[in-house]
Parts: sequence; structure tokens; C-alpha cells
Amino acid sequence: MTGRVRSHLIRFARTQVGTTSYLNLVQEAELGLNLDISHEKAGLNELLAEISESEYRAGRPILSCLVKVEGSKGQGDNFYKLCERLGMGEWRTLKQQENFLKSLRKECRAFWQNEENYQQYA
Repeated sequence: MTGRVRSHLIRFARTQVGTTSYLNLVQEAELGLNLDISHEKAGLNELLAEISESEYRAGRPILSCLVKVEGSKGQGDNFYKLCERLGMGEWRTLKQQENFLKSLRKECRAFWQNEENYQQYA
């Protein structure tokens, strides 16, 4: 499932604009999860965090910045807490910085739209 989610988000970064929702991710990557069941939604959150931590440690952008929390302007607290764990700054401060999320998304798209990066790391 990790590989499927990662591949889907890389494809999304290369070909789509904007963000995707948790529900769209579940449907488009054919994950078979029911987000109304709290442990399945929590499992998806953990999976996204795991992928992002792995990508970040490898020097690549955080893919989960492309997954928007439904009914939110951007990301939930868990995303910013992940960024704090990765050493990007204090999560509340990051959440208040208007350009933080925009720059992560822009960096992610630029990285994966680069054909060399795609061929080497996808």
C-alpha cells in the first residue's frame, strides 16, 4: 500500500494542479479504506507520515503536502507536527506562515516534474 500511495502522489505531483483530498486519494489509488472508520483514517495518516519521513530523509520533498484535509484551508495539525519532527520548525509557527505550505507544494511539484528526478527516484 505504501508503494501505491507514493506512486499515486508522485503521478499527481507531475500531472495535476492543486491538491487531492483523503477521499480522492483512497479512491484513485484504490486503497479500499473506509475513512468513516477512525482506525482506517488513522492508518492512512500514519502511512502518509511514513512516506513523507522517508522522502525527507532521502532529500526529497514531502509528498503528503499535496493531500488536503477536507474542510480545511490546507493541512491539519498532524501535518505540521510531522514537519516539526523533521526539524523544519515549531508546528504552530509553521502553520501560521502563509507561504510555508505553498512553498512545500511548489518544491514538490518542481522536483517530480523534473524528468531526471522522476526517472531516478520514482
